Amino acid sequence: MTGEFVSICEVGPRDGLQIAKTRMTTDDKVTWIKSLAAAGIPEIEVGSFVPPRVIPQLADTAEVVARVLAEVPNVVVQALAPNLRGAQNAYNAGVHKVSMPVSVSVGHSKANLNREPSKSIEVMKEVMDWMKAQERHVPVIVGASTAFGCSIDGVVSTAQTVAMCEGLAKAGVEHIMLADTVGYAHPAQVKEVVRAVREAVGPVLYGLHLHDTCGLGIANALAGLEEGVRAFDSCLAGLGGCPYAPGASGNVVTEDLVFMLESMGFRTGIDIPKLLESRKVLHAGLPAEPMHGQMPKAGLPPTFRKAA
Repeated sequence: MTGEFVSICEVGPRDGLQIAKTRMTTDDKVTWIKSLAAAGIPEIEVGSFVPPRVIPQLADTAEVVARVLAEVPNVVVQALAPNLRGAQNAYNAGVHKVSMPVSVSVGHSKANLNREPSKSIEVMKEVMDWMKAQERHVPVIVGASTAFGCSIDGVVSTAQTVAMCEGLAKAGVEHIMLADTVGYAHPAQVKEVVRAVREAVGPVLYGLHLHDTCGLGIANALAGLEEGVRAFDSCLAGLGGCPYAPGASGNVVTEDLVFMLESMGFRTGIDIPKLLESRKVLHAGLPAEPMHGQMPKAGLPPTFRKAA
């Protein structure tokens, strides 16, 4: 395992800002994204192509994408889209990857996307057919939201999650992230669901998107890691949450996740001291938001050795 690469996608500029009480200016967003890229984060989700009235904090996504593409080299630019039109807008804006949410649970699907889960599979077939017909190849990462539990419906069974992932794979989806949208998962459950989904769809299972609502975000990441997952979403300072999932709190903290991975000998390509500098940039642009993370509080211990 030593030296094996684990891919981190920083979702702060999208997931981290969408329920922020104040808005970060476009200039501050770009400055923050530049600092994240300077820390070596390989992929950054910079915004969301949803109607501005739905998530006003992300109304400037098209401008952010354009500026990041022009001003920040060597970073994979990802944006979220809720439907075919959003995916087309993201593609036309020039993003390198598109992420799209679908919900395993009925309650969250209706609240977040205004459709049944089965309809989401139909939508994804339309999206994948359109994407595959385009000249430029843009990977679509589908986030299976509420894959481990839902604050509206409660328990989400492993069978429900597997069935959704099987439907998505049949619709042509090539990459699925299992999302613990409300942060209810525990490590044994993460292992069970990852194994079951991988058995059903094989390498279409791409990674994990974890939240830290109950304090198990890092433990769940480790459980995924032990099951062979090598791609994770995370957020600097643990900001974020879904506006349509009551009780959802912040994402797993990028700084803590990178510290764990590098300490264990997994390569991320990310410089932790520069990540801590990026926290300062984030705080300057969004001073009213609380910032989380254990490693930033403690500082890098003298025992730390970056993975070779």
